[in-house]
Amino acid sequence: MALRSAKKITFLPNYFIKFHVIKLYKARTMKMNELIANKVDQLNEAIQIGESIQFSAPSNPINKILLCGLGGSGIGGAIVSQLLKKTLKVPFVCVNDYNVPAFVDKNTLIIASSYSGNTEETIAAVKEGMNEGAEICVVTSGGTLEKMAKANNWNHAIVPGGEQPRAMLAYSVVQQLYMLTNYKLIPDSFIADLKSAPALIEANDAEMRTEAEALAKKIHKFIPVIYADSSFGGVATRFKQQINENSKELCWDHVLPEMTHNELVGWAGGKEIIAPIYLATDYDHERTTHRWNISKEIIGKYTSNISEIHAKGDSQLAQVIYLIHITDWVSWYLSDIKKVDASEVEVIHYLKGEMAKR
Repeated sequence: MALRSAKKITFLPNYFIKFHVIKLYKARTMKMNELIANKVDQLNEAIQIGESIQFSAPSNPINKILLCGLGGSGIGGAIVSQLLKKTLKVPFVCVNDYNVPAFVDKNTLIIASSYSGNTEETIAAVKEGMNEGAEICVVTSGGTLEKMAKANNWNHAIVPGGEQPRAMLAYSVVQQLYMLTNYKLIPDSFIADLKSAPALIEANDAEMRTEAEALAKKIHKFIPVIYADSSFGGVATRFKQQINENSKELCWDHVLPEMTHNELVGWAGGKEIIAPIYLATDYDHERTTHRWNISKEIIGKYTSNISEIHAKGDSQLAQVIYLIHITDWVSWYLSDIKKVDASEVEVIHYLKGEMAKR
């Protein structure tokens, strides 16, 4: 494969680098609640990185997108793909596995998202994509993927390392939007919406913490189930993942209208111990809102623990980021009430260690 001109992040001025390094050193010692509280700084820093990408245009036209990533690195792809479903003129598929679909070819853009850069499933998928001649770009903090990106002159964005991937979602989402803008697959308006998000979070953070703490107190003895319009399904899954990892709790999520064609029947076996939470936005389909209101009446026969979180913001992207932030706080307050360490994920480290032996 012929190599193209180098693709890399333009380095920032020395004074910024010194501040940046000091801040990242402190970030590595942060607890989960401190990382959540740092969301505005993360967004601003992620925007700086996105603005600094030196981009090389692809050799072939792009007619499909494949996001390869897992866990905290992969969920950003689901969120972005749903956010863009009315904008993108090409399919956007997410893969959380070792293999890429058979449709991958030289006209496919693969976005490899791995915070560590060493996720074995993502690396395996990227290698398959390479064999098919796909256009590959990388979002990572280092590791094998950074080395592969530099060796093959792929477009790449290097984000701050040293933290739990789920705590760094802002970097993943922001870099994906910048990459897609650079590939001219989405308009610049998404970047403008993105730049307004830090002010939205800053203005509403205190109120969001109060609401999140109240919800955590309400549901901490129950099993959460997260519902959302299908355009916000990735946000609902992200909330579930945060409850799994931060709060050390099982829960599940589903989207409407699909939920009303199957799971709603299962509520005949519902119990008071289950606590449904609906993520409501100004961008929900009108008929989906009607479905939720009727579903709420049905579910209310089996549990009184029904809650709603209403997003704020002047764009769909802003409301996505609002929901991510407030639900992150809910998961942390749950961990605080339960007296568990929100940062601890030893079972995942154990699994990775055992996998490395085989």
